[in-house]
This record gives sequence, structure tokens and C-alpha cells, in this order.
Amino acid sequence: MQTASKSEFAALMGCSKAYVSKLAKQGRLVLDESGKVLVDETRALLEASADPSKAGVAERHQRDRVEKGVGAHVAPNAPADTAPPGAKPSGQYDYQSSRAQREHYLAQLAESEARKAAGSLVERQAVEETAFAAGRALRDLVLGLPKQVAPELAAITDPWELERVLTTHLRRVLEDASRLSAADLERVLQTLS
Repeated sequence: MQTASKSEFAALMGCSKAYVSKLAKQGRLVLDESGKVLVDETRALLEASADPSKAGVAERHQRDRVEKGVGAHVAPNAPADTAPPGAKPSGQYDYQSSRAQREHYLAQLAESEARKAAGSLVERQAVEETAFAAGRALRDLVLGLPKQVAPELAAITDPWELERVLTTHLRRVLEDASRLSAADLERVLQTLS
């Protein structure tokens, strides 16, 4: 039987202390003799006494709730049946260590968001797609080169002249590929911001 103070219960539920006080005034908190909240029983009572017509509003508020800039990524009512790394055996959770672990991961999410905002971190899928597109464009440009220069090269008999013409055409193809890659990169960076 898990118990918590009203402020600890507010943190567990992901709501404000004022809302927990409101629940207490409405008689929707199950308390033990010492005044502590019986967590499982209170959750069951809240679920049973919830207005079904307000389910959409509750879901919207949960989605919109932001805690320290990254709380939208963490559901406060996530199931606790899977033990996180370093947790005590099943049923023996330490509130402080759980809270410290949660704060640690929230800080990592905040750092990740800050890096994205600063432009020093990008999404892997976008980079992979851009690299693939750039590689394919380079391949197409290089494979299209023989058709373009074959008639011109066929007429050249001097090896030095042949090398110069071939180098010129290869340089042009590689410069075109570079411009295409830069344009693709700019397009991806604009879609990420």
C-alpha cells in the first residue's frame, strides 16, 4: 500500500498542489489515519468518479501540459510495472531515487532540445535522407558523363589532350554535385527550423 503526502501525490499525478487540495475538498482523496494519501485507492476513486464527458478535455490538458520545457515527452501516469535500470526489486520503489532518475532524464531531454534549437543537433533521419539523395545525384551525374563526352573524346588522339578534356568534364560534374548537395542541405535545414 503506497502512501504519499499531498505534494508528493501531486508530483506523481503530474498536477498542481492546488488541484490536489481541490480534490481533498471534494472528498475525492483516500487518506490513511495520518492524513497521507493512499495512492492506488485514490487513483481508483478518481477514475471511478471522473466525468466521462470530460475525458477529451483531460487528454488535451495532459498533452498541452509542459513541465520544465520538456514535460510533454514524459507521461506522469506511465505504468510503473517495468523496472527502470538500477531500480529496486518489484514493488520496492524509492521515491527519491525515482524522482532523481526522472529529473536526470528530463535534464537530458532539455539538453537535447536546447542543442536542436542552437542547430548543433539534427534529426538522424533527415541527414540520412539528404545523404542518400546527394549520393544518388552524384551517381547519376557521373554515370551520365560518358554519354555526354563520348563523341568529343572519340575524335581526340593525343593522350594529354584526352586527359585534359576528361578532367575538365569530371570537374564540372563534381561541381554540379557539390551545388546540388548544398541546396539539399539548405532545404533540410529550413524544414527542421
